[in-house]
Amino acid sequence: MLKELTDEKLVELAVSKDPDAFGEIMKRWERKIFALCFGMLGREDDARDAAQETFIAAFRNISNFRGEAKVSSWLHRIAVNQCLTTKRRAKTRSEEFLDDDGGESERVFVTPAHRSPANTTEATERLIIVRQAVSSLPVDLRQVIVMKEFEEMTFQEISETLELPLSTVKSRVYTALRQLRMKLERLPMEIG
Repeated sequence: MLKELTDEKLVELAVSKDPDAFGEIMKRWERKIFALCFGMLGREDDARDAAQETFIAAFRNISNFRGEAKVSSWLHRIAVNQCLTTKRRAKTRSEEFLDDDGGESERVFVTPAHRSPANTTEATERLIIVRQAVSSLPVDLRQVIVMKEFEEMTFQEISETLELPLSTVKSRVYTALRQLRMKLERLPMEIG
């Protein structure tokens, strides 16, 4: 049964043209890859497209997977590259994407039903402010903070995924957190 196989074994089967093997890889990783793309891009539609392109690229290049990194790291790297490509294409936009989220934050981050309307509004406003602060970070800092804080990846996993030295990853995470703290402290609205 495919569910019991390791990711690496599934890749071997996929290379030998077992169509169900790649399907199992997608099932295992589609939510994490979508979450990473959403964290980097901020728009559900863009994230869905980037995640889909990630798996298309992985499928096309499955025979090139050398096993030097984990399958998850390989997929995350493809997703990061896809997000960077998406950001470059969207660079002509005059405003950042979170200024026009079309209410997506309410759909993606559902608040519990027992909250009062005032609490729900306040939480939504805080969420939007935090998302705007994250989106305003430079891409190299945003990608590591999304992976560390939202994807809950370890420093080592981020290092492998981005093919960066561990010390660089740690430095970028701490720099990103410091910049976020400064941005949020400067806001006139009370957070917390």
